[in-house]
Amino acid sequence: MTNQEILELMARFDASSLTSFKLHSKDADLEMGKGIPAAPAAPAAPAAVPAAPAAPAAAPASAEEGKCITAPVVGTFYIAPAPDQPPFVQVGDKVQKGQTVCLMEAMKMMSEVKAPCDCVIEAILQEDGALVSFGDSLIRYREG
Repeated sequence: MTNQEILELMARFDASSLTSFKLHSKDADLEMGKGIPAAPAAPAAPAAVPAAPAAPAAAPASAEEGKCITAPVVGTFYIAPAPDQPPFVQVGDKVQKGQTVCLMEAMKMMSEVKAPCDCVIEAILQEDGALVSFGDSLIRYREG
């Protein structure tokens, strides 16, 4: 199992209603749980708190500057159809409603993410190949 596959599995588990998960394969044994041991989770939370405020502080700032196309699934964000091809959109591009602006890969399946309206691309908010969660801002745009 690759690190990317493990990260995707963790993100899907976190978004699910499952409270525990075990996976046994010839390559690895993986066990995840949430909400069960209350005492061990408390010490881990303060360590994560300093990193967490940085992300929310950046998100509202970008949201205030314009509307955003968000991730429809947990997965990997791709701005181009292939590594050797040009991106679907670049900052300043005018796109039409329904035009593909990026791809999301989840569970080895690619999904096109389309523009919600006629708009101008203001910013690409994720790096190509980044793992994103459901609802994360991908591309900021302004209508027009």
